[in-house]
Amino acid sequence: MNGLFASGPLQDMTFSESEGTTGVHVIYQFTIEPPAVSLRLSGEKDGIIEITSTDGYLYLNGSLDRENRAIHRLQVEALNVMGEKVKGPYSITINVQDINDNPPKFEKPKYNGTVWQNSLPGKPFLCVHATDRDDPTTPNAQLSYNILHHFPNPYKWMLFQINNVTGAISTSEAGSRLLNPQKQATFTLVVTVKDLAGMSENALTSNTDVEITVKENIWKAPPKVSIKENSTEPHPISITQVQWNEPGAKYELLQKERLPRFPFTIDQNGMIYVTEPLDREEKELYSFFATAKDDKGEELGRPLSIFVQVEDINDNPPVCQNALTIFEVQENEELGSNIGTLHATDMDKENTLNSRLQFRIVDQNPKIPSDSLFIIQQEAGTFQLSSSSLNKQVASNYSVTVEVTDKAFTTLCDVKINVIDINDQIPIFEKSDYGNCTILEDTPEGEVILEIQATDADEPFTGSSQIIYQIEEGDQNKNFIIKTDPQTNRGFVKINKALDFEMSSTYNLTIKATNPEPLVPGVQYNSSSTAYFRVVVVDVNEVPVFSKNTYIADILEDVPVGTLVMTVTANDPEGDQIRYTLKNNKRNWLAIDTVSGKIYTAAPLDREVERDYKVQVTATEETKTSQSSTAIFIIHIKDVNDNPPRLAKGNHLFFCHPLSGGVRAEIQATDDDEQLYPPEFTFSLGGGENIKSDWEISRIDGTRAYLSPKHTNLEEKQYSIPLIINDNGKPALERDLNLQVNVCRCSDEGRCFIEVENHSGMPSTGMAVGILLGVLIFIGLVVGGVFLRMKNKKRKELKENAAKPSELTALA
Repeated sequence: MNGLFASGPLQDMTFSESEGTTGVHVIYQFTIEPPAVSLRLSGEKDGIIEITSTDGYLYLNGSLDRENRAIHRLQVEALNVMGEKVKGPYSITINVQDINDNPPKFEKPKYNGTVWQNSLPGKPFLCVHATDRDDPTTPNAQLSYNILHHFPNPYKWMLFQINNVTGAISTSEAGSRLLNPQKQATFTLVVTVKDLAGMSENALTSNTDVEITVKENIWKAPPKVSIKENSTEPHPISITQVQWNEPGAKYELLQKERLPRFPFTIDQNGMIYVTEPLDREEKELYSFFATAKDDKGEELGRPLSIFVQVEDINDNPPVCQNALTIFEVQENEELGSNIGTLHATDMDKENTLNSRLQFRIVDQNPKIPSDSLFIIQQEAGTFQLSSSSLNKQVASNYSVTVEVTDKAFTTLCDVKINVIDINDQIPIFEKSDYGNCTILEDTPEGEVILEIQATDADEPFTGSSQIIYQIEEGDQNKNFIIKTDPQTNRGFVKINKALDFEMSSTYNLTIKATNPEPLVPGVQYNSSSTAYFRVVVVDVNEVPVFSKNTYIADILEDVPVGTLVMTVTANDPEGDQIRYTLKNNKRNWLAIDTVSGKIYTAAPLDREVERDYKVQVTATEETKTSQSSTAIFIIHIKDVNDNPPRLAKGNHLFFCHPLSGGVRAEIQATDDDEQLYPPEFTFSLGGGENIKSDWEISRIDGTRAYLSPKHTNLEEKQYSIPLIINDNGKPALERDLNLQVNVCRCSDEGRCFIEVENHSGMPSTGMAVGILLGVLIFIGLVVGGVFLRMKNKKRKELKENAAKPSELTALA
């Protein structure tokens, strides 16, 4: 027998024993107390559980099997020398603990399933199931399914997948795309199941074959449907059909785009209908989806795209683009000249016979000198002259009616043709020399400096009489521009660009007046269409001009005082001497040479105080007017390692007394210098060996470390621990500091409890109570005095207001 077991007196007991033990195994020893001399065991022994009657050993002489009996219920009694019961019976319960001694078993030695081509990936079409006789509440009976082999597998991807918990088999993403019964109609999967949730090498396994047949998918999108618009047949009209592979599917239509009304529906046979006449001009192509769902509302396959093309019929008349189309033609136009094109549209489909338009002139008024002065191109709608006998004096305009047809519909369009005068007169200036015009050089752009006038004897408000003024000479830089009033043909000379006396003080301008319409042959512009005038620019004292509006410089923060940062320059257009000054130099970090414009550092820079330092530079003329201008000067201060690391977290640490092993406190360091990369600080303890024998520091990352006691024998008091923190700058900087650490008694909430000391000069509890009572008595006396004074005042007022005896007598 085994030597490790417990013993004790007779009483109700419960034991847990693993199944599968071999040999004799003692569970417990019951002590026998007089008058008892032996024990007797009864109940569900199954020939395995026994007890030695005189020694009281409860033991197993074989293996328990949880799958046959999970709980054994027995009774034990104490007997005297006569075999009579003196104690008991006592209940003995033995719970059999499961071991993984049963492999999982599939319910079938072989499974068969059918899957449709292009079925949804992840949607199960077959489920395998296995059982395990081990305890279902333990990992011994937790099963995991996997596909072990896949025959054949013509691709590098698995075509099928299995849910390792439920055993549900479905197609993979690749299988949904690649399965084709024309190429391979049957597959064999070897599916394995493991207990212990498949997480152990010692798991027990079982295999089964799964035969899968791939069937052709009839769930396919139908061809594009064509429907003639504005159908007069009774609706709804069936237009196409979709069908799922098996009966019982529920069909729905889904819109791709949200329409005000959706003119399609589907019945439960998959037949798709159009519910109303369609109008191609409203929408030419409809695109939507058809879906098949099971009883649970889940999609059985991918939605199918349905396309419906609306075919055009000739149901729209031609439309004139304008209610009245107006053309102009000169009276000297040659025979066959194009006058203009009449535009009309048709809402029927482009480039079809339904939208083909043809043009024909049906009327002309007046009909002089003939009734066929114009012809129109039948397909293009372009007007041409059929006679060169137009004369504005005979008829100044013609009204023409044009018939536009698309063979089914006819529309009449109105056209007005104006006969315009030929450009045989040139513009003539009212005077050829406008003299001098004196202006200041700072005259604003757009200001009118001169008005000019020319006239033209051609027909008013036509291209022949409209005048365009152009500066032909004397204005190379385009400083001036001339705008024309279309009603009066008056010209306004304006400043187009800022003037500069120093660049040019005088402009001798030559102006020419022309028409937008070309002159007729034999007529040319001459000196009557040309005028002259001179612009005299008067000098104005201008402000200095900086070479830049903003100056920017980069500088290290540790440069010596007096370092040259940059030179700014400004020029005065009049050539006056310039003096430089700084404004908004709030930290007095910079200074400027008033003559040269050189800017120096005037004090130590500090990037941690201000990274970008901005001042204003003023350039002032050294004249009576002292005009000035301003530029911005910015220095970007570059960091150097001039700040040692400092403690950001862990200034006040504590550990609860008495100490327990493994306690530690986090400290964190930071650095005010610019960090281009994550900082790397090193932490170390200072002081002597006494500190290092009691405390240690360990790195967490580049900015944090743990401080922890090396043992649990530290006293309850405050400790000052020297700490050294180094950064990784160049040169590296170091910070020495003392951490104040309390080893203290703690509250239930884990907070450090520190007794308040009775400092000298502070009142005791008794003194505090005395002070409080004195203050209350003083307040009472003040309030009482105020009350008595108010009462006496009231009595005095009553006496003064009382009637005298003589007054009472008089009243009587």
